[in-house]
Amino acid sequence: MSAVRVLLVDDHPVVRAGLRAVLSTAGGIDVVGVAATGEEAVVLTRLRKPDVVLCDLRLGEGMDGIGTTAALRAADPAVVVVILTTFDRDAEVLGAIEAGASGYLLKDASPEQIVSGVRRAAAGGTVLSQSLSARVASAKRAPRITLTQREVDVLRALDTGASNREIAKRLFVSEATVKTHLVHVYEKLGVDSRTRASAVARETGLL
Repeated sequence: MSAVRVLLVDDHPVVRAGLRAVLSTAGGIDVVGVAATGEEAVVLTRLRKPDVVLCDLRLGEGMDGIGTTAALRAADPAVVVVILTTFDRDAEVLGAIEAGASGYLLKDASPEQIVSGVRRAAAGGTVLSQSLSARVASAKRAPRITLTQREVDVLRALDTGASNREIAKRLFVSEATVKTHLVHVYEKLGVDSRTRASAVARETGLL
């Protein structure tokens, strides 16, 4: 049986080196390339033809792991992507799966679990812990919160601690318009304060 070809995508050199060491010594796995950005991963995937792309969620500037997954799958639906990250918020896990990732592993997983996950994904399996599987199923059943682009703009400004007047100046709208947007944001998020709006937005992946 030929070795599983893996492309590593992470913006931290130390993490890339550590993962390469773990996978290369496992036997039956060949690390065919490493990328620091999503854009680089797209190019290397086309050139190296890996069986599995092991990708971080946060990649600094440019595409994040979810965007990278979507781009890779759009270019070639047969590409197998497994997210490996420290973040396990429901919105991010669900976003990765919806983008086409075959699995989602946390960086506190043991080397054996990471190796097993890569092999399982290469064989066509799904790589999710039992707890994450249950959370993904629950998140899929829950109604999705959707905000307009302007509501997102107001929410982002609010999250910086800006007052209504400051938000209005920043967005070139009136304070009354800002207040109207905030009313809609509060209703959609089910909150009644600026602090809770920021907190819920972060919990649900809107920020």
